[in-house]
Amino acid sequence: MQQLTNFAPIFGLAGLVIAFLIYGYIRKQPDGNERMREIAEMIHHGAMVYLKRQYTIIFAFIAIVFILLSVFINWQTGIAYVGGGISSMLAGFFGMKAATKANVRTAQAANLYKPDTAKSLSIAFLGGSVMGLSVASIGLVGLGIFFLLYGRPETAAIINGYAMGASSIALFARVGGGIFTKTA
Repeated sequence: MQQLTNFAPIFGLAGLVIAFLIYGYIRKQPDGNERMREIAEMIHHGAMVYLKRQYTIIFAFIAIVFILLSVFINWQTGIAYVGGGISSMLAGFFGMKAATKANVRTAQAANLYKPDTAKSLSIAFLGGSVMGLSVASIGLVGLGIFFLLYGRPETAAIINGYAMGASSIALFARVGGGIFTKTA
């Protein structure tokens, strides 16, 4: 079983390659007329501005928790927390980028292939799959690396720091995203 965990980062990288290929496929789909592209660009820009603002605040939170974990547990757990947080933020960035690029292409596919919705549904699902693959793949890479470095039972707190970092950032993104969509 120990040997299989050594392959986790490799499987994670393979998942990231697949996510990148799916993103490339989405980008090749028709993106509508000029007006659709303008609106899509405004949506994409607004989402990226929101993400940048949110991540600026989250970085401060990560720094505070890093200091607390380093002081009260150990510095390795603090580093793992930062790694988990950054991993979660990367996955969120990839997902937001893919989703905002897929939305106009989904609408265009719905226009082109009326009344058949299979193509537009396929593009929408593929856009979401980039986020899903990114989360799982980045998690595998990060956890795999920390497990290779600290894979003994007595160092479980360090690996738990990674999970705590990823989870806390996901919570912030979920709550912040809900507030953002209600005010937008």
